[in-house]
Amino acid sequence: MEQLELISSTVVEGKASLVKNLVEEALDKGLSPVDILINGVIKGMDVVSQRFQSEDFYIPDVLLSSRAVHAGMRVLNPSLLKENVSNPGEIVIGTVAGDLHDIGKNLVKIFLKGKGYKVIDLGIDVSAEDFVEAVEKYRPQVLAMSALLTTTMPVMRETIQLLEQKGLRKDVQVIIGGAPVTFEYMKTIKADGYANVASQAPELVAQCLARLQS
Repeated sequence: MEQLELISSTVVEGKASLVKNLVEEALDKGLSPVDILINGVIKGMDVVSQRFQSEDFYIPDVLLSSRAVHAGMRVLNPSLLKENVSNPGEIVIGTVAGDLHDIGKNLVKIFLKGKGYKVIDLGIDVSAEDFVEAVEKYRPQVLAMSALLTTTMPVMRETIQLLEQKGLRKDVQVIIGGAPVTFEYMKTIKADGYANVASQAPELVAQCLARLQS
């Protein structure tokens, strides 16, 4: 357990090369890849998420920890594949058409990947048609849309309407976020979830997955 705690704290410190070495050592010692993932890497990212939410951590700190997570996962992934460990869920994410902002979206992606989710990033300026095409292609459990401009928010409604027209809506949970987005707007356009802080995204996605499974 001491080795896992060390991995966790080193993720928090954002020391990528050390995380890589510690994960390699843990595997050499015979520790379970799943234990290393959950009680080492993900546990560390949970702390990062909490500190970011309480404003003890800032974007540069999160980015350093994200690099540390990726360094550990590059070592862990082959062992996880051997044990046939699947990702907990798949998310398609993007910033809506007419909007070129991606800092918030990228932070959400970091926190989701830190929890082991597979994230397909469509980038910025994504149209309703492109979102729906990605849902058809990848069949994710969750679609996440971001907007920083009030003028681009209607694309979120258009996307949900197009999902309904294509008969895809019942199979995918839609979550939204961004500075001008509110809980009330989420209810108005019949989305399934809303977060105003990037670090809340993993919990929101977990709730969405639970609804799909119920």
